[in-house]
Amino acid sequence: MNISLVAHDKKKEMIIDFALSYKHILSKHNLFATGTTGKMISEATGLKIHRFQSGPMGGDQQIGAKIAENNMDLIIFFRDPLTAQPHEPDISALMRLCDVHQIPLVTNLGGAEIVIRALEAGFFEWRNLINKKNNEG
Repeated sequence: MNISLVAHDKKKEMIIDFALSYKHILSKHNLFATGTTGKMISEATGLKIHRFQSGPMGGDQQIGAKIAENNMDLIIFFRDPLTAQPHEPDISALMRLCDVHQIPLVTNLGGAEIVIRALEAGFFEWRNLINKKNNEG
């Protein structure tokens, strides 16, 4: 599975703690992240992470492109809903693409806990079926 990890500045420590807690699950997948978040998670956990640009510099759009190409399976995006983001239109576009392409998106720790356990239990096999159909067609 291709998984993107994204976090606003005030949520970076939380996503690092999450990645440390679930390193044993995340390590089995292809991980992607926006620039600073990816660097911080990689340094803290040793996980191999493909890093895009930082969010404000186009990283959200790069993830969106992967979604549009059906090359992303899950987005874990710890958002800070109380702080205005200068790249809010990019964030909205990313969320819209997740909805259009049926890509699971969680935006907080509670949702991420549920999704990571579902991933561990094999509840994302439907993504493999979609990917297989897309590769055949």
